[in-house]
Amino acid sequence: MTQKQIAVVGGGVAGVCTAYFLARAGHEVVVIERHHNVAQEASFCTAGITGPGYATPWAAPGMPLRILRGLFGAEAPVLVRPTLDRATWRWIRRWLSECTLERYRINRTRMQRLAAYSQSILQQLGEYHQLAFEQTRGVLQLFRTDRELKASEAAIALLAENGIAHRLLDPDAARAIEPGLAGETAFAAALHLQQDEAGNCPLFARRLRHVAAAEGVSFHFTSTVQAIEPVAGGVLLHIDGGKFPADAVVIAAGNDSARLLHPLGIRLPLHSVNGYSATVAIRDFDQAPQAALLDETYKAAITRIGSRLRIAGLAEIGAPGTEVHERAMRTLIKVGSDWFPRAANYAKANFWCGPRPMLPDGPPLLGTTPLRSVFINIGHGAAGWTAAAGAGKLVADIVSGETPDIDMDGLTLARYG
Repeated sequence: MTQKQIAVVGGGVAGVCTAYFLARAGHEVVVIERHHNVAQEASFCTAGITGPGYATPWAAPGMPLRILRGLFGAEAPVLVRPTLDRATWRWIRRWLSECTLERYRINRTRMQRLAAYSQSILQQLGEYHQLAFEQTRGVLQLFRTDRELKASEAAIALLAENGIAHRLLDPDAARAIEPGLAGETAFAAALHLQQDEAGNCPLFARRLRHVAAAEGVSFHFTSTVQAIEPVAGGVLLHIDGGKFPADAVVIAAGNDSARLLHPLGIRLPLHSVNGYSATVAIRDFDQAPQAALLDETYKAAITRIGSRLRIAGLAEIGAPGTEVHERAMRTLIKVGSDWFPRAANYAKANFWCGPRPMLPDGPPLLGTTPLRSVFINIGHGAAGWTAAAGAGKLVADIVSGETPDIDMDGLTLARYG
């Protein structure tokens, strides 16, 4: 392998992981980030869950019907803002076409393959560098009704097919794992994903940043890449009026990725979908969750992050900015207060809304592009933290000319070819 000077555009958790593994492979690496620190956008307030059981596309059978029901309810897992933007409606049509059972099985299998690999890489990183980031182990997926459980049979069968550890529990068994679950909130069953974990994504990103810097990675903050220009032998990055040459560039710029790729002739159905979270201090630790939970009805997660609870999820399509939607706040508060009403004062929650660049089918895009010096690590949607460590290692291997550790089928630009 020949040492290269490589620029990574984007300081989210995917970009930091990519930079770390590129430096470990012997390259000279610089990370260019427009914010003042790493993990300031989609990585900032994630649900915090990692593992193959959690990895699932938003495009799923039954989701269109949920959207229709949510249009008339006080709370909803998916919010659709009225818009006349044609690109948004094109993306919605493609997303709806991925909601069949056949497409769901294909897309989720691809995401689970990457998530399982990523979890093993994340565990190795944590052990090797003694990285603590408020980890917990095990996830409970809660089904409020028998109808929800019935609708999830195909997804549960897919876990078994792919060898992902899980147990279907009755409410009493679920409460033995999570004693703080409210007795007054009825539910039909719970799925225990023993292999999945949760942790503080921005804390991990900040700590890995320092490890990467010790490996020689240079971080340039408050710097915006205006354009990427292919030149002989590499690329030229236009940054805040200046020009920066590199042998290669990895675009991991989240919501900015489409803007940088479009002038290069790489047009992808990458669309900004807002995600939400609420973070609140724990008031009664005995009444708080021990690990992480998923509410199947509202597609929201509750995770314990040190002395705080985070409730995160939802998808808002067609929003013009990042103003927090009142219905989203109500939904998150309902999820927290339904399951752990005495754990925290939800009226004092801090809310966050941020864009998550999402592809209509779900899996991200990793690796090469038609331009030999331009590589990508994009399109993770809400699963960026779930896939970050593995995606970073895979992209670093591809840039270095090494064979990836897992089958890349369905994870590259070829699926849109």
